[in-house]
Amino acid sequence: MPLPSQPLRKLGFLTIGLFDGADPRPGHESTLEIIELGERLGFDSAWVRHRHLQYGISSPVAVLAAASQRTTRIELGTAVIPLGWENPLRLAEDLATVDVLSGGRLNPGVSVGPPMHYDRVKEALYPDSAEAENFGHDRVRRLLDFVGGEPVTDFSGTEGIEVFSDRVEPHAPGLRSRMWYGGGSLNSARWAGGNGMNFLTSSVVKAEGPDPESGGHDFAGTQLAHVREFRAHHPDGAAARVSQGLVVIPTDSATAEQRAKYERYAAGRLPRTTSPQGPARLLFAPDLVGTSAEIAERLYAHAAFREIDEVAFALPFSFGHEDYVQILTDIATKLGPELGWRPAA
Repeated sequence: MPLPSQPLRKLGFLTIGLFDGADPRPGHESTLEIIELGERLGFDSAWVRHRHLQYGISSPVAVLAAASQRTTRIELGTAVIPLGWENPLRLAEDLATVDVLSGGRLNPGVSVGPPMHYDRVKEALYPDSAEAENFGHDRVRRLLDFVGGEPVTDFSGTEGIEVFSDRVEPHAPGLRSRMWYGGGSLNSARWAGGNGMNFLTSSVVKAEGPDPESGGHDFAGTQLAHVREFRAHHPDGAAARVSQGLVVIPTDSATAEQRAKYERYAAGRLPRTTSPQGPARLLFAPDLVGTSAEIAERLYAHAAFREIDEVAFALPFSFGHEDYVQILTDIATKLGPELGWRPAA
C-alpha cells in the first residue's frame, strides 16, 4: 500500500435521507438514528443532502435542528443547500438558530445556480420576480454578511415595549467561519477561496477545456486542480479546509447478499465515469467498493485525496437502514483506522 501523505484528521459521512412519500416519518427517523449512530461510532461530522420536490430531505435545517437535540458532539452539515430556493436573510436566521441550539456544531454548505427545472417551478417559487432573480454569487455574499452579523436594516432600538436589532438574531459567533461552498469547477474553487469559505468537493466535477492528449479527462487530476486553485486564493493557503465526498462502500462485515447488492450498484453507475456527461460535461468518480484495506489503497492512489485531511464519505442513495449501519460501522472501525484516523472520544 502506498504510504499516506498524512493521517486523516476528520471523518464524516453524507446521507440523502430517503423516505416513502406515503409514510415519510420512518425515513426521517432513520436519518436521525443514523446520525446518532455516527456520533456513537466517533465520526467527526454528519452531513445531509438537500432534495426539493423529491423523496429526500427537503428541509435539512429542520432535520439538523432535530439531530442537534439527539446528539452532543458530532458536527452537523448540509451538502448542500441550493440558494436558488432560498431567501438569504431568512436562511441566515434559520442557520443561526440551529447553530445556537447545537452549541456551535453547524456546518452549512451552500451552492448557487438556478433551481433544477426552473422553468417548471418558477411560478410557484417566485411568481412575481422569476425573471429578475439573481442566482449568482451575490446570493452567497448576502448570506455570508447576514450570518457574520452585518447590519440588515438602519433601524434598531426600542419601539413601544419591543426591542429591535439591526442584525440577524440570534447571532451565532463562529458560524461564518464554518460556512462551506459546494463546487465542482475551477471558477467555483477560486471564488470560494477568495471569499474565505471552506470547500466541499464531491464525486462530481466539471471537465474543463479540451480532452488531454492522454485520451480523456482524469477525475482525480481534475479534482486536485480544484483543491489547489481553492487554496491558492484562500487567505489560509494550504491550511484552508477542504472536504472530499466520494462514495465509499466497505464490505468487511457485509453479508454475501449485501456485497452482491453493493457490487451491482457500483457496476450500474460505472459507465457514467468513463467520459464527461451531458451539456455540463460532468465527470463522475467511480464508487469505491471492497474491503477497507482495498479502499484505502485506492484512496492513497487518488491524487486529490492525498492533499486533503478530512472527508465526508457519501452513503449510496437507495440502500436500506441496515445497510447504512453496516457501512458506517465498517468505515468507523475498519476504513478510518486504515487511513490513520482516530475516533472522537
